[in-house]
Amino acid sequence: MTSAGMLDCKKALEETNGDIEKAAEELRKKGIIKAVKKMDRAASEGRFFSYVHHNGKIGVLVELNCETDFVAKNEMFMELGKDIAMHIAASAPQFVRPEEVPSELVEKEKEIQAQALRDEGKPANMIEKIMEGKMKKFTSEVSLLGQGFVKDPSKTIEDLIKESISKLGENISVGRFIRYSI
Repeated sequence: MTSAGMLDCKKALEETNGDIEKAAEELRKKGIIKAVKKMDRAASEGRFFSYVHHNGKIGVLVELNCETDFVAKNEMFMELGKDIAMHIAASAPQFVRPEEVPSELVEKEKEIQAQALRDEGKPANMIEKIMEGKMKKFTSEVSLLGQGFVKDPSKTIEDLIKESISKLGENISVGRFIRYSI
């Protein structure tokens, strides 16, 4: 209805005791709906951020895009880039977005999880329903945007980016990243 994230909607509904109209109004007040609408705009500016862990054995380079060079130089944008680079070092995501996870990897994980559920004695009709949730969780765990932020696990990286979009007034997106480890 609002195109806002599930956690944002849940928080708004809890704050308004389940009143959908008031919850939508709260989301508008917080700028979250505006942030979602801005996510369709082209982000052709930005900068690279790096992080090297204190032991020198993990290094990250991440491309964070925005719409203008003005925002690319903004302190809040730079802080976001540093936080995302540090998060990548700590959480080792394999992909940027859940939809980028190759279907072969999802199918392989599906087979492993389905066998584990059969070994637990779950009925076949239940396994299919359980698998849907498990695969959604799996793709979130291996993708950057779906992971809980290491500094605040109640927010995903996607939520963190949406908050920055609403504060800075421009679309922000992660282009790509690379993580090295020894």
